[in-house]
Amino acid sequence: MNSKSVITCDMEGIIETFSDGAEKIFGYKAEEVVGKKRVSMFSPGEIVLQNVAMWLKEASTKGEYLTETQFVHKDGHKINANIRITPTFANGKENGQTGYCGVTEILEKDVHVPIKFSTKLIKGLAITRLPFISAVIMPALIAGALAALNLSDGSFNSFHFILSIFGVVFLHLGSNVLNDYFDVKDGTDEANNEYFLQFSGGSRAIELGLITLEGTKRLGWLLVAAAASIGAYLAYVTGVKALAIGLAGLFLGYFYTAPPLRLVARRGLGELAISLAFGPLVTLGVYYVLTQELSLAAFMIGLAPGFLTANILLINEFPDAKSDATTGKNHLVVTYGKKKSIGIYFIILLLSFLANIYAYFYISSINGNMVFLGVSIFSLLFGLKLVTDIKKNFASRTLVKSNINTIALSALTGLAMAASIYFFGG
Repeated sequence: MNSKSVITCDMEGIIETFSDGAEKIFGYKAEEVVGKKRVSMFSPGEIVLQNVAMWLKEASTKGEYLTETQFVHKDGHKINANIRITPTFANGKENGQTGYCGVTEILEKDVHVPIKFSTKLIKGLAITRLPFISAVIMPALIAGALAALNLSDGSFNSFHFILSIFGVVFLHLGSNVLNDYFDVKDGTDEANNEYFLQFSGGSRAIELGLITLEGTKRLGWLLVAAAASIGAYLAYVTGVKALAIGLAGLFLGYFYTAPPLRLVARRGLGELAISLAFGPLVTLGVYYVLTQELSLAAFMIGLAPGFLTANILLINEFPDAKSDATTGKNHLVVTYGKKKSIGIYFIILLLSFLANIYAYFYISSINGNMVFLGVSIFSLLFGLKLVTDIKKNFASRTLVKSNINTIALSALTGLAMAASIYFFGG
């Protein structure tokens, strides 16, 4: 066997060349991986999370990085190896780095790569996509602020508020994990190699070997069970309507990717479902838990954060559109294309602003709140800047900055809305 492989990749790890030695060591044919897979597929998931970013940084700054590690063969067995990573400059050094070259040699000894406890925590974050929970925490905070403002008798129950936040977070995480399960099962994630790391294309936890497909399913239902337990308790102490609202949210989150409904494939129903589940249903449910009142105002105040979450979903669909189309995941970007979807992003942004204008004029405890109005205007202006950026970058990988900023817009707007209601409402 040729005991040396040479693999090159671009800056995002997408494989560009794959030598004969690489085929022999890793068990893949070049046509299986070139332009289709990322180099992370050859390393155990925990090593990817803990070490690979550091290896690449060292290679870029110092010119090379040498280490002993373990890789994974196509058939699943571990490979003990030595790797040398260097930066590549396809257009000349004066034009900047374009990727990496990894030269791997088999070692006839066992290599042990210690995994830190912090890496195991990060593994849990990656599997559940925990960093995205701001999408439900912010509307929950908005509902809490509105309830605190309206409960002038001091009957605000902090324990129930905290429990309701945990409930919606567990529900969100469960939906995330189950969505990954169905996206892998129906081949959507397997077909996608153009995703933006950390922002689109799912968690990639199964692909990295961080968890099995069946383990994903079990974890998803465990998180849903935790949410249901909290919901059942809150329904017992505050009223069964709380559980009904939670079940409505679960229905939309689960059937976003689950058959037979698979709302994401139904040309806009997926985005609509997420805007409801991550906005008005959260604000209505949390407000009901705290006040035992079904309030139109609580529902309406959730529209703005719900629409902004829909835009997170929409912008994350841009890099995934080509592969999603092959598996029938006919969301808005697949249906209308990237150029028209920029207009859809703008319309959703405008709907978010109009929802807040409605709140400013027609919700009594917010009426005339100039700080709330200022937050709404700032959110619109921030969003309009993003629309401009998306127009410039929608066909390139630099669009990822707009993905990040759309998440930031949603989180900052939600937090500012909650603060403006709590401190300046009345």
